[in-house]
Amino acid sequence: MQVASTVAPVLGQYWQWRQQSIHYVKAGTRQPQRPPLLLIHGFGASTDHWRKNVAGLSETFEVWAIDLLGFGRSAKPDWQYSGNLWRDQLHDFIDQVIGQPVVLVGNSLGGYAALCVAAQRPQSAAGLVLINSAGPFTDIQGTTKPDPMREVMGKVVQTLFRQDWASFLLFQYIRQKSIIRRTLEQVYLDQSAVTDQLVEDIYRPSCDPGAARVFASVFRTSQGEKVDVLLRQLTCPLLMLWGEADPWINARERGARFRRYHPQLTEYYLRAGHCPHDEIPNQVNDLIHSWVLKCTGSFTND
Repeated sequence: MQVASTVAPVLGQYWQWRQQSIHYVKAGTRQPQRPPLLLIHGFGASTDHWRKNVAGLSETFEVWAIDLLGFGRSAKPDWQYSGNLWRDQLHDFIDQVIGQPVVLVGNSLGGYAALCVAAQRPQSAAGLVLINSAGPFTDIQGTTKPDPMREVMGKVVQTLFRQDWASFLLFQYIRQKSIIRRTLEQVYLDQSAVTDQLVEDIYRPSCDPGAARVFASVFRTSQGEKVDVLLRQLTCPLLMLWGEADPWINARERGARFRRYHPQLTEYYLRAGHCPHDEIPNQVNDLIHSWVLKCTGSFTND
């Protein structure tokens, strides 16, 4: 299941959700004995970030990828953005467009959104794959590391996000292509994976009307349900993939927390950074492929 380093994106389509346009892509054909896959990007990314995975996995599965509301080519209304909003978007998309339970595959913020769906809308989830997943744990005794996305931004930045002028200026700074490239080079172990195309894919949606307000809202809005609570509610099979070189997440430590609350999960630690699916797509595709086929007997298409 080898994928070329440069892969053209699949032509996208649009779905109307709550009077907002949602962009998605679809590839492959439906397999009666295999659930479809739904790929969910992280913060600031889009369906483009999955192009290598769509190309590889669609040889065996029906594969969908979606732009969360506020990101990519989807609409960017001035709403409050949260795990609950994206949970409902994904659940409705599965119900209204795909039409059967899926294996949710999410990276970073998309992993947290996928976990919210699988735990709180279990009828939509045949399985769950989390790749360097974000999301807050309950800090019972001060031993839980904060949500990595918020930790990176820091307390001072969190305060600035409460001011419209400050968050707008910060957004204008970090959306510069040079800053996007520098950030990617920090979170990718293989620097050759940080291409001009990748930088452009992240930069382009930041030019859309409303993008700055989405950026601020994500950090202003309540984090949502805690990961440990969601894991206790989870009933579908769970695969966790961790890029160990992720500077935003202590993968081994965070992985141990996931296993503590959901010990029956399957996990792999990979030589990659925050986005293994894009950095080492062949390895990630193979792991997802073999795990889904192995777990096929656990999946139901009710």
